[in-house]
Amino acid sequence: MSEDVVAREEQPDHESLGNNRNETLFSQSLGEWLIRNEKIDQRGIDRAMRLHVAGSGRFDQALVKLGLVNEADMAAALAELLGLPLLKQDDYPISSILNKEINLHFFHENQILPIADFPDHLEVAVSDPIDSAYFLDALRLKFGKPVHPRIGVPVLINEALRRIYGEDNAKNEEEYALKDEWSEDDLEHLKDQASDGPVVKLVDRLIETAVETKASDIHVEPFEDSLRIRFRMDGMLKSEETFPKNYAPTVISRLKIMSKLDFAERRLPQDGRMRMAVSGNMVDFRVSTTPTVYGESVVLRILDKSSVVLDLDTLGFAEDTLREFRKILHQPHGILLVTGPTGSGKTTTLYGALAELNTPERKLLTVEDPVEYELKGVNQVEVKVQIGLTFAKVLRSFLRQDPDIIMVGEIRDLESAQIAVESALTGHLVLSTLHTNSAAATVTRFLEMGIRGYLLTATLVGVLAQRLVRRICDGCKISYTIPMSDAVELGFLPLNSKNMTLFKGEGCKRCQDTGYKGRLNITELLIPSDAIQRIILENGSASEIEKIAIQDGMRTIYEDGLRKALAGETTIAEVLRVAHKS
Repeated sequence: MSEDVVAREEQPDHESLGNNRNETLFSQSLGEWLIRNEKIDQRGIDRAMRLHVAGSGRFDQALVKLGLVNEADMAAALAELLGLPLLKQDDYPISSILNKEINLHFFHENQILPIADFPDHLEVAVSDPIDSAYFLDALRLKFGKPVHPRIGVPVLINEALRRIYGEDNAKNEEEYALKDEWSEDDLEHLKDQASDGPVVKLVDRLIETAVETKASDIHVEPFEDSLRIRFRMDGMLKSEETFPKNYAPTVISRLKIMSKLDFAERRLPQDGRMRMAVSGNMVDFRVSTTPTVYGESVVLRILDKSSVVLDLDTLGFAEDTLREFRKILHQPHGILLVTGPTGSGKTTTLYGALAELNTPERKLLTVEDPVEYELKGVNQVEVKVQIGLTFAKVLRSFLRQDPDIIMVGEIRDLESAQIAVESALTGHLVLSTLHTNSAAATVTRFLEMGIRGYLLTATLVGVLAQRLVRRICDGCKISYTIPMSDAVELGFLPLNSKNMTLFKGEGCKRCQDTGYKGRLNITELLIPSDAIQRIILENGSASEIEKIAIQDGMRTIYEDGLRKALAGETTIAEVLRVAHKS
């Protein structure tokens, strides 16, 4: 007999868990399953067990209540341990399968959904297979035949109940979605709907899934005939789920309630924040709404501090680039700029730099819009333009705060650029970002703002331009060859062979069949030499500055990408997506 069969035979069945010994055995088996399948660690198990022992419900319920395990993973665990079938999302019916009169309150209250009616038995989805004997017996008596349970995810059961039996509410919500003007009764009804258990669980499930899959953003988008949910993962948007259009008002209202936005305002954009526990960790979200033709579009930026490693060594720097970047970081004063388009990882690089500079003998001040991650030991200020707290105003106050290092979230105008220069001239190290396409273009952008060349040459100590590319998944990485002529055309140096070996990911469960897992940066680091400083003083162009920088040894973003493609860290397709050959 196999070990799996022996283990299955040692598990108590779901109708005998009332016995203390069986419940303890089941809790132990459940904990082992969750750890073995990497759904939780031992610390989380111990935490839930303390809550369970204290009398706060069963062990499995404590795990979900604490946010340590999501409903979908718990359903999968219970299905395997109890030997019951687990329903997939497509298994739920789209219409009622019962002809007899039913008590909707009974189904909603107990999270039970009939899924198939056969002549000799009835199949039902149950969210709590451990404590379902009474409900199943009631259904057996009602329908006069055996009832076979199937395990369903609670939120999916609730969605199906709402879809099949909640038609009046759905119709009302569809009417709300088309309204321009809302009465107080409309708003009150919608607020009640948005606070209902099924909607709360649906939104919580979406958020938990996004956090657990390491998504950076959740996009909630209403359209004419549907509500689309997309996650941004490793910089790329991926469709996650699509719901009927009548879901839009309640789902969006729920998000607005959670982020403390003006619930009644649906015609103007709004920005808010919220915080919730996911898998035992507190996660912050930045929430943005904007009105569209079919309702409000909502984007949640996930700011999960537990998933962010503020360590320069993990960001993908080439060894020589990181060594030079660290030398600049430890300069006593000057301006260091990190540049690139939105979503290129500038803030993460700056936070990694701050983490390295953050020692007890230094005072660090930051001004950001908004503060994305709170850094222990760093004085962080968030811009509030509506009350006059601008970048420039905060920066001026910083000069009276005796700082050693100042980080400016973004230099946006001449005034903030002038204060940054002034700060560097008076003995401070200033870190900041700028939206430009290359390191050389950053230098000329400062000159275009109105900063005098002699001031820039006296203060600028380095410019790091970067992009983010996706890493090849280690679980499905394979090699392939291209002709050397194609490799040279791409910009690789010719080798003494007919072919060049590159790498890609085939796609696997670990990377959700994308072939990529995680991201790394590709960079170019410009350090102003005497020759570059002369070009700056002469008001030279970006192309002239870049030419001299390359002669001085600067490796461009594209060249750095080629090196990382050749090393098997990323693909040539990713490099071509974010950078171009000079």
